[in-house]
Amino acid sequence: MQIENAIALVTGANGGIGKHYVDGLLAAGISKIYAGARNPNSLADIVAVDPQRIIPIALDITDEESVRVAASKYEDVNLLINNAGVGLLQGFISSPDLKAAKAEIEVNYFGTLRMCRAFAPVLQANGGGAIVNMLTILAKVNLPLNASYCASKAATLLMTQGIRAELAAQGTLVVGVMPGTVDTGMSTHFPPPKVAPEVVVQEALQAVIDGVEDVYPGEQAKEMASQLLKDPKAVEKALAKMLPN
Repeated sequence: MQIENAIALVTGANGGIGKHYVDGLLAAGISKIYAGARNPNSLADIVAVDPQRIIPIALDITDEESVRVAASKYEDVNLLINNAGVGLLQGFISSPDLKAAKAEIEVNYFGTLRMCRAFAPVLQANGGGAIVNMLTILAKVNLPLNASYCASKAATLLMTQGIRAELAAQGTLVVGVMPGTVDTGMSTHFPPPKVAPEVVVQEALQAVIDGVEDVYPGEQAKEMASQLLKDPKAVEKALAKMLPN
């Protein structure tokens, strides 16, 4: 798929990686970007970069009606970037309750699924297009420090694979983006190495252009992906040392 002259919708456009997706799409020659956020007023600085091409929209991916309205209004989208997500740094047993786990599943899994379901027919009507789901290499192995987040992303990875299969016949490319630690506010509590968000966006958008289904931005993710193929138990045991407080 060519990004030049495409029309994209980015969820969580006001977040750490979201604004870099907007910048990356602009640089790639996108025709229009619907920048989604619960509060579109939070997008003012982002929209100011290119008001002609960046359209702020109110979008709450946890709200069925909000998603339905977006799909009905923005019928020209042919590139959907599911970037909105949340990680609350909770373990499974050490967490005081299930609030964090439920919130992560609601946003990361169900929110992404809502968007895919709502926009699948939109993409079909526009020739197939592409869906980009922001995941993490931790969708493939658990980090106890952020355990329930990893579980929500693991569910989203399997969902990505299933949606890819279901939408293949309509010509929709479904890309799973699995970086390691990204250098944003969400990763403040994590040690280096960290991949720059610009690199994540660059590799994700190149995957769309090249038709690559799974991409591992940054050296940390590529190395972990290789290690998981060779000795997944060793990777699990290494990460098991990083326990929640």
